Amino acid sequence: MNAVEVDGVTVRYGDVLALDRVSLALGAGRVCGLVGVNGSGKSTLFKTITGLVRPERGAVRVRGGPPALARRGGTVAYVPQSEAVDWAFPVSVREVVMTGRHGGLGLTRRPRRVDHEAVDRALDRVGLTDLADRRIGGLSGGQRKRAFVARGIAQQARVLLLDEPFAGVDKRSEGTITRLLRELAADGAAVLVSTHDLRSLPDLADEAVLLMRRVLVHGSPQEVLRPDNLARAFGLDVGLREGEPA
Repeated sequence: MNAVEVDGVTVRYGDVLALDRVSLALGAGRVCGLVGVNGSGKSTLFKTITGLVRPERGAVRVRGGPPALARRGGTVAYVPQSEAVDWAFPVSVREVVMTGRHGGLGLTRRPRRVDHEAVDRALDRVGLTDLADRRIGGLSGGQRKRAFVARGIAQQARVLLLDEPFAGVDKRSEGTITRLLRELAADGAAVLVSTHDLRSLPDLADEAVLLMRRVLVHGSPQEVLRPDNLARAFGLDVGLREGEPA
């Protein structure tokens, strides 16, 4: 059984076509890179898989069930772009990570020992133990992204969706996040991560999807990065030859 199945999904915002008959399947134990220009539908695809956006037509299944059920049950974890988070809200790093445990807390919403231990382990894995009690808004961009990855780890989600986790992060955080995603996939999770860093795509992902409202290519990173395929999505030669910026 695939971890995620997207079948002929179309999404519109009023007159704007965001996704057009998108179909793809993501297997457990793999990292899939999502590549496309701004406005190509990447964020909409994430929100559709999590059940936050309902498609006009088509269907989405997450581990065999509807997206909303997977979200409520903690099966899927979503790390949004920084712009979607209110960094001024007075909440600590530990409290952010603890939200990953809320699905199993029951009516009291009171964390148990097992929840605190899961949060501690997640903070340790992302290297934020020493910053656990600091306000989330006081962290650097890379540290913030690691905190939200820790939330997914504490949640023990089997499907992880990350929207531009490398944007504005330092090299240490980029390396930490990449290592963690590879480890989580090795443990059986399905990981879908959007990125503009084309050079790092082969090191990050087992497979990749090139999106331009439709799925243009779904294959190996090397296939997606072929200049003719990139030209279809970006409308130009993005310069993967030696000495040119990606």
